[in-house]
Amino acid sequence: MSRATQRIGILTGGGDVPGLNACIKAAAFHATEAGCEMIGIRRGWGGLLNLNPDDPETFSEWIVPLDRVNTRTIDRSGGTFLHTSRTNPGRVAPDKVPAFLRDPDRPEPEDDEPLDFTPHVLKVLDKLGIHALIAIGGDDTLSFAHRLHQEGFPVVAIPKTMDNDVFGTDYCIGFSTAVSRSVEFITNLRTSAGSHERICIVELFGRNSGETSLISAYLGGVDRAIISEVHFDPERLAAMLMEDKRANPSNYAIMTISEGAQMIGGKIVEYGQADAYGHRKLGGIGAITGDAIKRITQQNIIYQQVAYLMRSGEPDALDRMVALSYGNLATDLLLSGQTGQMTALHSGRYATVPIDMITQGTKRVDVDELYDMERYRPKVQTMLGKPMFLY
Repeated sequence: MSRATQRIGILTGGGDVPGLNACIKAAAFHATEAGCEMIGIRRGWGGLLNLNPDDPETFSEWIVPLDRVNTRTIDRSGGTFLHTSRTNPGRVAPDKVPAFLRDPDRPEPEDDEPLDFTPHVLKVLDKLGIHALIAIGGDDTLSFAHRLHQEGFPVVAIPKTMDNDVFGTDYCIGFSTAVSRSVEFITNLRTSAGSHERICIVELFGRNSGETSLISAYLGGVDRAIISEVHFDPERLAAMLMEDKRANPSNYAIMTISEGAQMIGGKIVEYGQADAYGHRKLGGIGAITGDAIKRITQQNIIYQQVAYLMRSGEPDALDRMVALSYGNLATDLLLSGQTGQMTALHSGRYATVPIDMITQGTKRVDVDELYDMERYRPKVQTMLGKPMFLY
């Protein structure tokens, strides 16, 4: 198939991060310069699930042609102008099935067993004349990209997540900006913590990997850092924070904690209904930890969830660089017929890995090399041989 007749789709799924628009722009510019068409799919996999191939009048709600004009300025802001969702077409709850896909002759299921609409997605891609797809997302979003690859559809994956936890790559779009934002807020919170002589607990995103808490603590010079990989003892943590507070001339202490962290003998703090990938929302372990520390130490606490502020606004220089490079690399792969791949960084060099890699493990902090489990803080065993950004 000649490049002049190729039509490439692109979508973003899961949580937004800074750098997505820069990645979309790079891919769109590269594809159009090569004589291809690029179609933006709105709202992630939700666009392909909800588009009715028999009703062309609804197409504009779910897709948008991309060119140099309508993507020219999108890299100047964060988030994704294509919008996003946590839709998984392979596991659709019965109450989330689009009306046109419901079978009037089939009774409603008595249970909540999810339904598989992968065949419908493939039908939509065929109807739209999309020959290959670039999927930008975290491990959940990219797991369905892997499913399409298994079905024989040409796809290339681009990893993004501020948790930096997609298996198979050292770096995901959004991580640097998330850390930069976190360090900024940690630094700013020191003024209030010092003024009121309190213990300050900063809760950061991070479900399976505590890398955001670890690197933010390392760069921000906090007293203690709790990560998802190591269960912690609140009594021991409280004693250390009191030592830190007394040793500080301004009589305060500050720590970070991953939202996926757990106390010894405790559970991960989740709430709400599970999403299409089986995940409930996280958040609140910092507040629980703060209550425990206040009870143990009788000290007043400042508790701050940085949460969505970590991934708000425009990308920093590193995320712009990686986003542009991943967008160009993914398009190169499609133009050369190399599908079933994920863009990656290994030891500071751009690379590719088979998309199957996404499902083969969970990326976590190298605790032995980067963390002191006894003192609850970052500890780099040796800098020699480490990549520039440690991850």
